[in-house]
Amino acid sequence: MRPYVISNNISLASVAIIEEQNKSFSGISISVTALRSYPMETLASHVLGYIGPISESELKNNEGYSLKDYIGKSGIEYTFEKFLRGEDGIKQTDMSIEGILTGEYVTKEAIAGHDVVLTIDANLQLAAETALKNNIEKIRTGGFGQKQDAKGGSVVVLDVRNGDVLAMCSYPDFEPELFIDGVPQEKWNEYTDQTNLPLINRALQSAYAPGSTFKMVTAIAGLSEEVITLDERIHDTGVYPRGHKPKCWIYSLYGGGHGSLNVTGAIKHSCNYFFFEVGSRLGIEAIEEYARYFGLGEKSGIELRGEVSGTLAGKTLYDRLGETWNYGSTLSAAIGQAENNFTPLSMARYIGILVNGGQNIDVTIVKDIVDSDGKKINRNEINNYVAERLGITKTEKEDMEFQEEYIAAILEGMRSVTTETGGTAYSIFRDFDIEIGGKTGSAEAGIDIETKKNIVNAWFVGFAPYDNPEIAIVVLVENGAHGYYTAEIAKEILGVYFGLNTEIKENREAIPLLEMAN
Repeated sequence: MRPYVISNNISLASVAIIEEQNKSFSGISISVTALRSYPMETLASHVLGYIGPISESELKNNEGYSLKDYIGKSGIEYTFEKFLRGEDGIKQTDMSIEGILTGEYVTKEAIAGHDVVLTIDANLQLAAETALKNNIEKIRTGGFGQKQDAKGGSVVVLDVRNGDVLAMCSYPDFEPELFIDGVPQEKWNEYTDQTNLPLINRALQSAYAPGSTFKMVTAIAGLSEEVITLDERIHDTGVYPRGHKPKCWIYSLYGGGHGSLNVTGAIKHSCNYFFFEVGSRLGIEAIEEYARYFGLGEKSGIELRGEVSGTLAGKTLYDRLGETWNYGSTLSAAIGQAENNFTPLSMARYIGILVNGGQNIDVTIVKDIVDSDGKKINRNEINNYVAERLGITKTEKEDMEFQEEYIAAILEGMRSVTTETGGTAYSIFRDFDIEIGGKTGSAEAGIDIETKKNIVNAWFVGFAPYDNPEIAIVVLVENGAHGYYTAEIAKEILGVYFGLNTEIKENREAIPLLEMAN
């Protein structure tokens, strides 16, 4: 006879009464089952994902499950459902004819699920989530001098030495534990709100125009294709004389240009005019080629569901759409506009490849998978499983060889952004104890329907330490207005990474992000 569940999650007092008065409750027994617990509440919610009762469609596609089972719906919970689940055991219960429990014994031992060990540093993750949330609120309340309706944002911290994701967060976030037994209606309304979209992992499921953070691509392409030299200076008069005559950002503010700049100075001052000229000399095909080499407009292949590739502006896209590319679009693409839209994760990979001198990086968020006997699963087996589970097809690329002096000139420009007067993030990092490289970006993203104002997404991309890079960091705030606002987030996170920040004292590294509890 199949048992029927009367109630879940009853109190200890109820358990005691039923056990003490077993004869009065014939046919009723109490069983202890394992439940998923998220002791860190919302921490890394988009990475971990959530589980929920299996649906009929999921039941059809997953052998060995029943309608009483739970299954991973998103994040790591979805991708590694096979490993996390384990195997059910069998316990036989004997009852008398009167329905009184007379004995229990196990006929098949349950097998615990595997441990999926992430590359995430819980302390750094906490710092990233805290800094991102606080910064967005500061922008919204006018903490930088003007109020801006910042909607949400994302942070990615990547170990450039091995591709490990050390932190990845998206704001707003959600509580995974609520999905186990059904999200309350009020919370469900909040989670499905089309304005804030808290269930979307903005780090890899949303793509944004990179703005000026793209300029290092145009720079390395221009140097490598020899359309500019390290010493050449281009004179910014404020208004570029060709095409649709686009303006440098400084002209819109002060009515002039940056004057004469080389490539390092152009990155420091984020000079649009300089990169209009470089883009004009290169042509869109070369810009496309180099951007694609840095992984822009492509999926990274991370072990999480729903990653989007974004779009790479250029003739390849236009040919697919049946449209004709034009010169003005080349100028826009050279400064990270036009149809360029990339995920924060792909931007972090791009910075990692750049600081590695062009060496490719395979991004991962899984360090190990360990079975119940303590044996590690072979890495190739993990990779093959993930590729099949998520439908990932890896594209092989021939390595580009960049001259060290070209990379050095670009990274020096990024260093001056944070360490020299006139750098677009100098005011944020001028007292920072670790020398870093960075680049701000403010990218136009249309008009807000409600306010009728321009939407300007704010970026900061960077790496540290400058002399021997260990990590790349990317911050994106939707409608954050100015890139240097978001640099403050990066500073907080880097302070924690290098042990300089004492404001975030709570150390959660030793606590698991999720666990099974009885």
